[in-house]
Amino acid sequence: MTELFGIPLPALLGQLLLGLVNGSFYAMLSLGLAVIFGMLGIINFAHGALYMMGAFLAWMGLEYLGLNYWVMLLLAPLVVGVLGILIERLLLQWLYKLDHIYGLLLTFGITLVMEGVFRSFYGVSGQQYSVPEALQGATNLGFMVLPNYRAWVVVASITVCLGVWALIEKTSLGATLRAGTENPKLVQAFGINVPRMITLTYAGGVALAAFAGVLAAPILQVSALMGSNLIIVVFAVVVIGGMGSILGSVITGLGLGVIEGLTKVVYPEASSTVVFVVMAIVLLLRPAGLFGKEK
Repeated sequence: MTELFGIPLPALLGQLLLGLVNGSFYAMLSLGLAVIFGMLGIINFAHGALYMMGAFLAWMGLEYLGLNYWVMLLLAPLVVGVLGILIERLLLQWLYKLDHIYGLLLTFGITLVMEGVFRSFYGVSGQQYSVPEALQGATNLGFMVLPNYRAWVVVASITVCLGVWALIEKTSLGATLRAGTENPKLVQAFGINVPRMITLTYAGGVALAAFAGVLAAPILQVSALMGSNLIIVVFAVVVIGGMGSILGSVITGLGLGVIEGLTKVVYPEASSTVVFVVMAIVLLLRPAGLFGKEK
């Protein structure tokens, strides 16, 4: 059997794939966080709970309504996006001129409420969600066996992340969004409804979290605590990439997932802390993050 650094190649590649899958979730979630913070200035701690809700909606759609994975992959982000509109209009819009800590505390409270509701109905034990039939099985690449669903997660995540980055950074709509957050009065003078634009930005950010939740449902057990187990790591990813840096969040999320996967092979005991070690080193060398801009 071929070995690399004394590690069997299939085992090494398997962990790299697992790290890349985790990195895909980190990238999707940190992308939504970066969009919301960069455009609205809100530290959205509820992101993990909305990710959990996306996974639960996929499970509930199949369990109660017979709606398959592909339908819920489109429907769950729309439902969570509508919920995001309600959260922004009823609660968050009053906090934009206040310190960031108020937004963090409010969204943390929303997280506790959402987790409490799902925990009261479904407990803390996970619900099983099967892999869609079209993506079951694996492909033998010769040097490793690649599970089809995990390959789909990586491709779908990277495609969506790059699409959102291109929309915000390379289109006139993205330029309008950025201008609306930096100088709303000037943008409104051109007849653009800035409050509606901000609301839809928040809705789009949380819809990304729900999309990631649906992708995660067949891999992880769907539970009320699945978001809180992930959100701290995702915040570390955003800090490393640079708060508000969209492309930085995507690249950092994928990269840290791979680093975490390699750590599980070389030194498994450190795999749960390696992200935070990297964060500490980055903050010492570049306080604004790898892709952030110094003020």
